[in-house]
This record gives sequence, structure tokens and C-alpha cells, in this order.
Amino acid sequence: MMQIMDTYNQKHSLFDTMNKFIAAVNNIDQTVMVPSLLRDVPLEDENKSNDNGVSSTGASSSDKRDMYNYFILLKSIKNDIEWGAVQLDDRKKGKAATIDIRVDEVEGEEDLQKQFHYHLNGLYTILSKLIRKANTLTNRYKQEIGFGSWGH
Repeated sequence: MMQIMDTYNQKHSLFDTMNKFIAAVNNIDQTVMVPSLLRDVPLEDENKSNDNGVSSTGASSSDKRDMYNYFILLKSIKNDIEWGAVQLDDRKKGKAATIDIRVDEVEGEEDLQKQFHYHLNGLYTILSKLIRKANTLTNRYKQEIGFGSWGH
């Protein structure tokens, strides 16, 4: 019984989610041989948008990101996960893009734990969305190049 719970918890851990994200982006790297083919190709089919202009992924129809932009974004985030945020600071030099996080008044360790869980849940949610984007990008690329028809 304990082993079943451990397995369940591991599948929902941040570490496992980060590994899934990295694997999804590695899959993109192995699949996308010509990244320039991703330019001007929408990540989602336009016919999947609903009537209020919001696609099934929650992006508005005014979002102009194509598959190439998502390709670059996903690879950049993977790089940040693997190598740390120091590179992010190096890339942002000269720009006013600093994030000022201050914990001036912490009222005990319980507040720190609440803050940690809040940010951990946020990170898990974002990584889960990015995994879906990475998988969608890989599948759309395969559709665009007719990958499914090869070998049949």
C-alpha cells in the first residue's frame, strides 16, 4: 500500500514534472529537423477556437505566436531548468527586467511554507501547460511534414 502511494506521489512531484517537460522538449529536438518550417504555422488549428476567440489552450486569438516562437520558448525554458537562472540574468543585462523579490516581514516558518506551496503549485501548473504545448508542437510538426504517411 505504501509503495502505491509513493508511486502516485512521485508522478505528481515537481521533479517528475520537470523531467516530463525536459523529455517533451527533447522529443521536439529529435523530431524537428528544420525549425524554420515552424514559422508562420499556428500551434493550434484555427478551427479549434471557440466563438469567444479563445482557443482550447486558453490563448486569445490575438496571440500571434507561431510554432517557431513556441519552439524557441520551450527550448529556452528547458535550458533555464537545466542550467539555472544565472543565464537568465546574463541574457537580461542592459534591460530593465529585474524581478525584485522581498521578504521583509516573515511571520514564522508557516508563512514560508505557505509561500513555498503557493509557488510550487504555480510552477507545477505552468510546467504541465508547457508539456502540453511541447507535445502539441511535436504533433503539429509531424502533421505539417506528413510524418504520419511515411512508411505506409
